Amino acid sequence: MKTAIVNLGTIVSGDWRDPFCAGDTLLMEGGRIVSVGTASCDAVNACDVVIDAGGATAIPGLIDSQIHNTFGDYTPRQKTVGFLESYVHGGTTTCISASEVHVPGRPKDPAGVKALAVAAKKCFDDFRPGGMKVHAGSIILEPGLTEADFADVASQGVWLAKAGFGGVLTPYDYVPMIAWARKHGMITTVHTGGSSIPGSAGIWAEHLIAMNPHVSFHVNGGPVAMPDEGFPRMVHESEIALQVCTAGNLRTTLLLGEMTMQADKFDRFLIATDTPTGSGIMPLGMMYTITHLASLGNMPVEWAIAAATGNNARVYGLNNGFLRAGKDADVVILDACVGGSKHNALDALKNGDIAAVAAVVTNGIPRFVGRSRNTPASMKTVRVARNQIPHDFSGGGH
Repeated sequence: MKTAIVNLGTIVSGDWRDPFCAGDTLLMEGGRIVSVGTASCDAVNACDVVIDAGGATAIPGLIDSQIHNTFGDYTPRQKTVGFLESYVHGGTTTCISASEVHVPGRPKDPAGVKALAVAAKKCFDDFRPGGMKVHAGSIILEPGLTEADFADVASQGVWLAKAGFGGVLTPYDYVPMIAWARKHGMITTVHTGGSSIPGSAGIWAEHLIAMNPHVSFHVNGGPVAMPDEGFPRMVHESEIALQVCTAGNLRTTLLLGEMTMQADKFDRFLIATDTPTGSGIMPLGMMYTITHLASLGNMPVEWAIAAATGNNARVYGLNNGFLRAGKDADVVILDACVGGSKHNALDALKNGDIAAVAAVVTNGIPRFVGRSRNTPASMKTVRVARNQIPHDFSGGGH
């Protein structure tokens, strides 16, 4: 499918060091972005779908780097079906597993945790709820795992490993397992803050520095944060990516955002939701954290968007998160309307408002966002020239 978005007012790149793109047009084909900025009339007319953005803002699809998926689009924690599809309505086009810890009766022996990770990874390879890409299958680090186990699951495609839920005696027992996972090319993540489940211990800065994972999950607390003196240590004594979550502590979210900006360590600042958990389901969780950072702190809104897109993509080695030629065609169109008058979506976020997600493109395919459900666009040519974002791409002959 060939898709064009024209008449954009602002294009946010997802790269905090170069946050805006010149021009007003995006061209996509075969699931990839072809060009950003300008395009000829012939190139636009050759597209199957042309979306007139009417001056709205394009940003990369949001990457939620911490969700608790199980199997299918269902969460037993909240007994809810379709939560991932609803996250697409909030602009999230990619989710990354924080391990399948919420699977009822989850296994805790080495063979079981390996099987769970492999099964989840392979299931979501061919399942895209609402068009979302889910990177599932994060092996839960449990006592008894050996280096050979990490080599085994890595050979089957598992590339995520999670510490913090295992039955270890102390957090330091994770150190060799994280080293084995890293050796075999896996991205390693660690629960941070107060104890996660009954019987587990809190994980603080000294533990994380010893473990040296790729990512400190919900470093702002999930929901209990580490003591304040741990944050400078994480920023200055490690190269660990520092992820803040909507379901965590807002005060320390703002504290860490300011700290990473001042230290020129912003590449390591990531946004996620840490849902579904006891905090519930948050389809607009990513947008909430963006607007908290932009309105309550000193963070430029385009930087906050980068923390939810390009920064996550860099740390996890993904081909999305940026509006650039060659990247995966995941795009969110934001608009803002107050009292019947149009406003810039970025100004709305800076004001503490949630800009409306007007349309979402995943893998180059426009998705319905609005009245009832998320359906892919018709493959027939659909012309849209209404000076507003269409609510439904499923019909023909517009």
